Amino acid sequence: MELAENEFSRSLGLLVPLDYSSEMSLSDSGFEPGGKRNFLHLTDKDGEQPQIASDESGAADSSGLGDSSQERFIGPLLRDGTPGCSGDYSSPSYSYSSILSKSETGYVGLVNQAMTCYLNSLLQTLFMTPEFRNALYNWEFEELEEDPVTSIPYQLQRLFVLLQTSKKRAIETTDVTRSFGWDSSEAWQQHDVQELCRVMFDALEQKWKQTEQADLINQLYQGKLKDYVRCLECGYESWRIDTYLDIPLVIRPFGASQAYGSVEEALQAFIQPETLDGPNQYFCERCKKKCDARKGLRFLHFPYLLTLQLKRFDFDYTTMHRIKLNDRMTFPEELDMSPFIDVDDEKSPQTESCTDSGAENEGSCHSDQMSNDFSTDDCVDEGICLDSTSTTERVLKPKSLMTFELFSVMVHSGSAAGGHYYACIKSFSDGQWYSFNDQHVSKITQDDIRKTYGGSSGSRGYYSSAFASSTNAYMLIYRLKDPSRNAKFLAVEDFPEHIKRLVQKEKESEEQEKRQREIERNTCKIKLFCMHPVKMMIESKLEVHKDKTLREATEMAYKLMELEGVVSLDCCRLVKYDEFHEYLERSYEGEEDTPMGLLLGGVKSSYMFDLLLETRRPDQVFQPYKPGEVMVKVHVVDLKSETIAPPVSVRAYLNQTITEFKQLIAQATELSAETMRVVLERCYNDLRLLYVPNKTLKAEGFFRSNKVFVESSELTDHQVPFTDSLLWKLLDRHGNTIRLLVLLPEQSPGTLANRTLCQKVGSDSDASFEGSKGNRKSIEAILEESTEKLKNLSLQQQQGSSTSDSQKSSDASDFEHIESPTQEADSNSSLCVAADNRELENRISATPGSSGGASSDPENHFACEERSDSEVNNDRSTSSVDSDILSSSHSSDTLCNADSGPIQLANGLDSHSITSSRRSKAHEGKKETWDTAEEDSGTDSEYDDNGKSKAEAQYLYFTAEPCSQDDASWDSQKCLVVHVDKRITLAAFKENLEPYVGVTSTQFKVFRVYANNQEFESVRLNETLSSFSDDNKITIRLGRALKKGEYRVKVYQLLVNEPEPCKFLVDTVFAKGMTVRQSKEELLPQLKEQCKLDLSIDRVRLRKKTWKNPGTVFLDYHVYEEDISISSNWEVFLEVLDEPEKMKSMSQLAVLTRRWSPSTMKLGPFQEVILESSSVEELKEKLSEISDIPLENLEFAKGRGTFPCDISVLEIHQDLDWNPKVSTLNVWPLYICDDGAVVFYRDGTEEPLELSEDERNELMKKESSRLLKTGHRVSYSPRKEKALKIYLDGGPAKDPGQD
Repeated sequence: MELAENEFSRSLGLLVPLDYSSEMSLSDSGFEPGGKRNFLHLTDKDGEQPQIASDESGAADSSGLGDSSQERFIGPLLRDGTPGCSGDYSSPSYSYSSILSKSETGYVGLVNQAMTCYLNSLLQTLFMTPEFRNALYNWEFEELEEDPVTSIPYQLQRLFVLLQTSKKRAIETTDVTRSFGWDSSEAWQQHDVQELCRVMFDALEQKWKQTEQADLINQLYQGKLKDYVRCLECGYESWRIDTYLDIPLVIRPFGASQAYGSVEEALQAFIQPETLDGPNQYFCERCKKKCDARKGLRFLHFPYLLTLQLKRFDFDYTTMHRIKLNDRMTFPEELDMSPFIDVDDEKSPQTESCTDSGAENEGSCHSDQMSNDFSTDDCVDEGICLDSTSTTERVLKPKSLMTFELFSVMVHSGSAAGGHYYACIKSFSDGQWYSFNDQHVSKITQDDIRKTYGGSSGSRGYYSSAFASSTNAYMLIYRLKDPSRNAKFLAVEDFPEHIKRLVQKEKESEEQEKRQREIERNTCKIKLFCMHPVKMMIESKLEVHKDKTLREATEMAYKLMELEGVVSLDCCRLVKYDEFHEYLERSYEGEEDTPMGLLLGGVKSSYMFDLLLETRRPDQVFQPYKPGEVMVKVHVVDLKSETIAPPVSVRAYLNQTITEFKQLIAQATELSAETMRVVLERCYNDLRLLYVPNKTLKAEGFFRSNKVFVESSELTDHQVPFTDSLLWKLLDRHGNTIRLLVLLPEQSPGTLANRTLCQKVGSDSDASFEGSKGNRKSIEAILEESTEKLKNLSLQQQQGSSTSDSQKSSDASDFEHIESPTQEADSNSSLCVAADNRELENRISATPGSSGGASSDPENHFACEERSDSEVNNDRSTSSVDSDILSSSHSSDTLCNADSGPIQLANGLDSHSITSSRRSKAHEGKKETWDTAEEDSGTDSEYDDNGKSKAEAQYLYFTAEPCSQDDASWDSQKCLVVHVDKRITLAAFKENLEPYVGVTSTQFKVFRVYANNQEFESVRLNETLSSFSDDNKITIRLGRALKKGEYRVKVYQLLVNEPEPCKFLVDTVFAKGMTVRQSKEELLPQLKEQCKLDLSIDRVRLRKKTWKNPGTVFLDYHVYEEDISISSNWEVFLEVLDEPEKMKSMSQLAVLTRRWSPSTMKLGPFQEVILESSSVEELKEKLSEISDIPLENLEFAKGRGTFPCDISVLEIHQDLDWNPKVSTLNVWPLYICDDGAVVFYRDGTEEPLELSEDERNELMKKESSRLLKTGHRVSYSPRKEKALKIYLDGGPAKDPGQD
């Protein structure tokens, strides 16, 4: 390593090497004394940058083993051949080899799928267990008998082979988890490593049945212990023998303030017997009475591989939460288990005979049975056991055979709510400890193992766990120290033949994967476009090796775009393309043999450009595209026919002048350059006339891709100012015209082809209808007349004429009379649909007797009005949408209300979208206001303050034609294709649709259809269609549109004693300033007609509806918007009363009460109680009156949840808060401040019905069924943890009823 320093290096930026072999002092070498800064630059002798490296002991710090103070040194990266280096370092630059190659430890890690660290820890432990790994290798998979994908032993075998032979740094475990029957969701489930160990061992035992490995798990991991109870009076002992795979050790005894300090202490506590005395006395079969006894466990046999689980997860009954105990518990590297084996010689054969307790291995404790149960053979097969050599004494194995060696510590870092597992494992090959932390494997030391004891350096007090490290040992695995049985790992050359074949197979697979990865690294992936002659513009992705030539890549793109048989390969070429700007950047003439990697600038993850596969006809020649050119799409405009032709592409240079550019266009379009006008559309609808001959294209604002309109006629249009010219008007219309698909209503009078149209010529209103029964016009005639009508309307407006409509009455009938054109013709009416029908409405509204509500003549109601928006829209809660649901950029009905004045659209306006802003009121000296509740509801008047139709302010482009068969998304017989200027207001748009709908614009509604087929009503008449775009869909529905101050209201019937208490009735309209009684007067005829409900106005009430809860009762004199807030799509309850309304004042309180009878386990019907105050005493007095329960015995409780506050009859008696100690209803815990609260009451002296177990179960089933039908929960059930399961059949059974 070299150090470079120089006293003026800071000023010159020079690095002067220091002679590290020199004996010069630091000051002589140029270092500055006196606290000044000296800068050193460290490199190795070849100039490479040094790296922070760690020694072998420092590896634990990165593996999550708590706070590490490992010493680190600074030095250059190790060279090839240097001890401890992986040998894959090539350069400081990014390299795949350093990521994918094996760790310098020689061990391979496991990839964490998401939360599978617990699985990785166990798998690495099993892999590092020689006896388990060798036994797994000796098992041979029979492919004919089982699917390899679902075979757990085979997938474990494959995994172990890869862990032993792979050259990767880490390998995936997805094949193993797939053999468990798990899907990808299981990777996100955290589980306990000890639980996984048991479940996996069970699965392996099932899979290994009828094989040599059938008893492998028991041979390696199973021990035996005796569960006994011994009478202290006669010595009689009852016992049974249990097996175990692991020993759970308590960290801190229940109720204790101090934890056990070591594993030995916890083991001693595990076998410590307890005395059964007092009320816990044991009934002795020999004494025939209850006696004091001793109950406990004795170890009879230890397994070869001893697993200890430290029970760090507990339950805190104070906080009612799971907790983790982080107390310190030490464990030795070698564990002597001889003190814990059964050595009790106090018993004699006469006193130890015992009875069978029902277990498989239970029986009397005679010496012959003991000897038979635990024979010497068992000791050989299963490890340590008790060998009975006589009836009176037991001889233990030598102490050396009771010593176990620690080789695996599974560590948990985190809390009871979640954390991370990793394993510290000692290799039996070299005795070195390693940390296996998912994909990271590193060497560690004994100090790192000691850090997993847990706890802190302080005392072992009650609170020590709270301040301890959360990283500590959770499972310990020891192996018996027995040289005769301790195995070594099978070397590769000693593998069985089937494992050698598997190794070769996996090696080939890994090599293939490596080759594929190398190919991926050298493959250019770029977006490819093609203007297909049949399929139009299509998109794909071209994947081509960097060494492939342009000619080969073109052939690949040709096949990818499926051009064979359509265009010959000779007529195709690849060009550089910018899809965003639709710009052809350059072509590659003469570079057919150039590698694609060179043409594209190398292999990159993404490119700033695309490729286009360009095609030509055989008689055409490809035009060369040079870098620096700009592409221009030229549209030729014909002023005579008012048409704009499709674009012609030309390429130009930014430094060309306008004159040169016109000559270029003249060559491409064969137009005259002398009379040519060129208009550039710089951005959307921003038109710029290019009239300065010597100005360059760059100066005019040309970019990569441009659109221009050219016109070269002999007309005098070019002599007028551009913004007044016919060309500007045509382009302005073209830029603002959108194409809409309009679905007409089925209920409208007549079909589309049969609808008539009234022509409006000048001010002549005497033209009669030409649409009687025998004289139906064709759709072409209707369209022709529609166009003529609009032109005439435009002419009238330009001449300043206006329609002499009567002023619209503000209190017009809610259900206005409508007559179809046919009806009008039959009655010799000369009214025109477009305008004169409104005069009829005005006459009706002005007729005596028609004011203040609906007409008394039922026939005057609009017979075709739909029943309700909610029925048409599958009973959705909304038929229009508020501004908080749809953004203003997507719906014309969500923008702020505009001025009430007419919108003047003169020809000289700029070309941007015309929208009227409320802020313009500020120019009139009026105060700027924000949307009110009324305006938010989307209710704008169709007429201005003078009664003049806003739609008549300006004629804007509108044409309509029937849908062609290409527009097959809707029925072409009921669909119109409308081309309309999107600056038109909704009111004008509706007027233009009148001839096709067959009714006036006030009698149909416009719904915008979104991508998911949801429909929302557009109601703001003075807003434009600027938020609409091409091919948007619109549905027309018959029904009266809203006027200013009106709100659409959904009416539901409240049925308090029905299973479904909320029933939809009708959609209606309430108006601002209307009283509740007036709304009831208008509503009742509608209910009679549509719902067949004949109701009396004095026996009906309206009340607030919040979700399904009934609320405030509306009194007849309440006024909407003054006393009652109302909003868009408001919902209200209608309640039918058994007697005249008792609610007369807002100070009264209406409470719904229900009696609970414990003796019959039944709930009574709802009864309403009207209170004059919020007094609890008054409530109890009223309840006593209606129930005859004495006042002193009456108890009540407030219902919970949504109306009707259903609750199981098995829970109501104890779950509700009965008889709260309050004097008023409007305080906690009642909070009854509004009408509609539910109160249960009962007789406190009434005893609950005694139920047998069968009766209770039957009642529970009925209640569960009842409450599930009403949508109420039966009882609270906390979310349970997902159980860990391994499926032996390859996957879980699909239960259709399971969530």
